[in-house]
Amino acid sequence: MNEIVMFGQLFLAAFLGLVVGTERALVAKQSAGMRTFALVSLGSCLFTLAGIAVGGEYLGYVNFDPTRVMSAIVQGVGFIGAGLMFVQGNSVHGITTAAGLWVSAALGVLVATGLYPLAIFAAALTLLIFFGLWHVEHVFKVWYHGGSDDE
Repeated sequence: MNEIVMFGQLFLAAFLGLVVGTERALVAKQSAGMRTFALVSLGSCLFTLAGIAVGGEYLGYVNFDPTRVMSAIVQGVGFIGAGLMFVQGNSVHGITTAAGLWVSAALGVLVATGLYPLAIFAAALTLLIFFGLWHVEHVFKVWYHGGSDDE
């Protein structure tokens, strides 16, 4: 694969992760924000590109499956996400940020495999969920708790 294309893929993966992480940093004021999301997406893209390159380089010589790399990414980011979550009283905090990191990792994999339209659409859908559904969820909480948004 052409190095210029791979550099573009790495840039796009980092950019999409950064954009998705913007809501966590600015609106939700989470510690895992733009830089964390960009790095997770970039790292996922790097690992996937490496898996694809090794798989193509040794095709026919050894039994290597690049999809195993993607599976390991899912597990690794799940571990990072678990570190973001904590229980306070009767509620769990950080689960939305952890889920967003998981999606950010998937964006990196999509970019590395050349599924650019799907990656861009998924990033836009994630932003819609982060920004748009927050308002809907807030309205439901106020309605359900009888005029108060306290949990």
